[in-house]
Amino acid sequence: MIEYIKGEIVELTPARMILECSGIGYEFNISLNTYSAYNGKSAGKIYVYEVIREDAHLLFGFAEKIERELFLLLTSVSGVGPNTARMILSSLPPSELIQVISTKNETALTAVKGIGAKTAQRILVDLKSKVKPVEGIAVSSTSPVLGNTAIVEEAVAALVMLGFQKAASQKAVNTILKGSPMLAVEQVIKTALRML
Repeated sequence: MIEYIKGEIVELTPARMILECSGIGYEFNISLNTYSAYNGKSAGKIYVYEVIREDAHLLFGFAEKIERELFLLLTSVSGVGPNTARMILSSLPPSELIQVISTKNETALTAVKGIGAKTAQRILVDLKSKVKPVEGIAVSSTSPVLGNTAIVEEAVAALVMLGFQKAASQKAVNTILKGSPMLAVEQVIKTALRML
């Protein structure tokens, strides 16, 4: 298995990253947290998890080892696949997800698109003993991005890549930016994930 890949960031969107290493471009499916960690940077180190299926070989990339460990724990739960785990990690930063699991906060999990009450309960029961609570949740600071058109396009593209319909995504993003025009693209996507 590949532990990590270090290289030049060729392309970065809120759901996807292309990292070039020794002339080879690797495409990673990433969470919003990983996007936030590398937004504006030209190079990076990505921790890797490879999913091999009959119809595809997929690479999932993570900015931190803890995020990859949580991804692996989430996918070990029955009914939670890689895309659902990525959706959870896009909605809840690793430290917050650990708090949610350790405090058995079912409401926070069911707020994530695609997570129903049964799946949330299964996640909480299966992972309660496997995660330890974190003291003082770290809040990521994101600087506002100028130009609403660019934010709308990037947020809608990310939501479509995550499996939402384009029309519904555009409507949600426009509603969010109408109320809070200074939000960064990551915040717009996180808010939209809770709305859709």
